[in-house]
Amino acid sequence: MVLHLGQIVEALGGELHGDPSVPIARIASLESAQADAISFLSHPRYQQQLATTQAACVIVAPAFRESAQARGACIVTDQPYAYFASLTRWWKRVTRPVDPQRVHPSAVIHPEAEVDPSARIGALCVIERGARIGADTVLHSRITVSEGCSIGDRCIVHPGVVIGADGFGFAPVDGRWEKIEQLGAVRIGNDVEIGANTCIDRGALGDTVIADGVKLDNLIQIGHNVRIGEHTAMAGNAGVAGSATIGAHCTVGGGAVVLGHLSLADHVHVSAASVVMRSLHKPGQYTGVFPLDENRQWEKNAATLKQLHSLRERIKALEAAQTEPNP
Repeated sequence: MVLHLGQIVEALGGELHGDPSVPIARIASLESAQADAISFLSHPRYQQQLATTQAACVIVAPAFRESAQARGACIVTDQPYAYFASLTRWWKRVTRPVDPQRVHPSAVIHPEAEVDPSARIGALCVIERGARIGADTVLHSRITVSEGCSIGDRCIVHPGVVIGADGFGFAPVDGRWEKIEQLGAVRIGNDVEIGANTCIDRGALGDTVIADGVKLDNLIQIGHNVRIGEHTAMAGNAGVAGSATIGAHCTVGGGAVVLGHLSLADHVHVSAASVVMRSLHKPGQYTGVFPLDENRQWEKNAATLKQLHSLRERIKALEAAQTEPNP
């Protein structure tokens, strides 16, 4: 499907410099764009590509207006990356009409579940007794929403997600494990997106809570009784152990782990592959990754690291001896 620059600006705004009748067939990066594509410059580090791109039109900030005009058509906007995001959503609505069928015939919905008429339920989904699905929420295929769990409005849940499986709760009794029934639920707010094959466990007594605007990537594990604050984002393969609390506007990098019963303040950012082993009460960027190295060198460094405490005590003793007055 081919659209035109004039249609884009009419729908999304922006300051167009160029012919509104220019045809646009796709959205592409500056590097890969051909003469039928629209692209965007979101960071100054890529400005060199602006001069060489073959794109029919480039979305730029006011600072790059002149250089963008020198090469051809452009749309000027204060936030090019946000404009690009809006463009992708508009493009999908226009070029990929939504299937009018709202509930796939293979979906299994309990009679006591509540599904808003505007929600979309994909193939092989299971929505159990007492579950609630909000307005304009989209469940893609093979999603389980377990008993008593709720998903708010305008959420997107990707294939394979399990919401409300039992949390990992067992009591050691005489050398064996006795199951602790998980009697809580999962409460998911509005405008949440959950990536493929992510699992969010139900609470043991209270509920596991995912607040408004949270974005979870693929293959994330959220343990029971976890609370995640508004507009926090977590990348793939991250994990949060039971009863941890993560504040609002946080980010957790891919493969990072937050241990159980810890608290992260608002605006805490955890680097990829880090392990959070203590509560973080101040906003900021935190990293806990032992540097990658050849294995033999890594083992030497790790052995040295294990001696740091004793080395510290020896240094303290030496410093104390130096400060003692001479007899």
